[in-house]
Amino acid sequence: MVRAMNGTGQILAEAGAESIDTALDKSPLYLRIRDVLADAISAGRLPRGALLLEGPVATVFASTRTPVRQAFALLETAGQIRRFDGRGFLVGQGRSGPKRVALTAEMLGLDEEAPGLRKAPAWEAIYESLERELVHLSVFGRHRINEVELARARGVGRQVARDALTRLEALGIMEKDERMRWTLVPLDESRMRDLHDIRVALEPVALSRAAPFIPPAERHAMTQRLEEALAVYPDLSVEAMDDLETDLHITCLGYCPNRELLIALRRARFMLNVSKHIIGVSHRMPANEPFIAEHLAVFRALDVDDSARAAETLRHHISVSLPKVIARVAELRDAHRPEMPVYATPAVR
Repeated sequence: MVRAMNGTGQILAEAGAESIDTALDKSPLYLRIRDVLADAISAGRLPRGALLLEGPVATVFASTRTPVRQAFALLETAGQIRRFDGRGFLVGQGRSGPKRVALTAEMLGLDEEAPGLRKAPAWEAIYESLERELVHLSVFGRHRINEVELARARGVGRQVARDALTRLEALGIMEKDERMRWTLVPLDESRMRDLHDIRVALEPVALSRAAPFIPPAERHAMTQRLEEALAVYPDLSVEAMDDLETDLHITCLGYCPNRELLIALRRARFMLNVSKHIIGVSHRMPANEPFIAEHLAVFRALDVDDSARAAETLRHHISVSLPKVIARVAELRDAHRPEMPVYATPAVR
């Protein structure tokens, strides 16, 4: 099962933010995290009952939570960790309660030279807030972005600013004009519809191809997260909602063995970023849950190996989501105008 996904969907499941390969280790990051944790458990450095949470583990590995989640699913399948009546996983089997331990690199047998411990690239420190700021600004039209002024405003080197903008370019948020100047792509209704058409056409196909390769333990964990979220909504963080979107639209689709299909979908994922940065941040949380029940319907179909129904359910989910996103963007445009960053100027085309 792991061999089927190596080097294909996982590269895109991390959306370019994770360096799957390093000069020292060519295995995917989630497998390296799995191996490091498994070794620490076997050696007793992680004691029985120790509480493992995605966030602290991701911090130690300087990664996002997606590869940690995948590593947890594999460790659970192997019986090295278990679920309990609470958040996270416990080391080992049995009925003992959680032991809260301060997770460190030393506890995991890592040091600065260890290939399992990935150092985060410098651009990641500014990326999330920059993405949010530029998504909001894109609602108000095309803008020129000055790389030098961006670096100065964020207190980083020019190369760091350029790397962050290049990442945004890969997602279709930024582009370079004919004079090679950085330009923020405007988020208007026409563009949203174009991106939506790509998702409607390609995501169901990707899910059908991915379905046989999604580990059952990981799929069941995703289903459980959806059920828990549905029970407490709207008492749910924006981060948690983004995680649920990532589960289906990035992680699950990332198991698709057709790399070219996933590359074609990369820019269309910009629509997920729009919702993440508007709902609950600059826009009120919807009174009714926006997608959780629809995601659950997709996973129910996957649970009974009905990939055709899962794909059609996903197609419907994407189709009905477009009017909601367009409406939220329109409300943002009418009710909120962000302060113009010092590194941005309106562009006329």
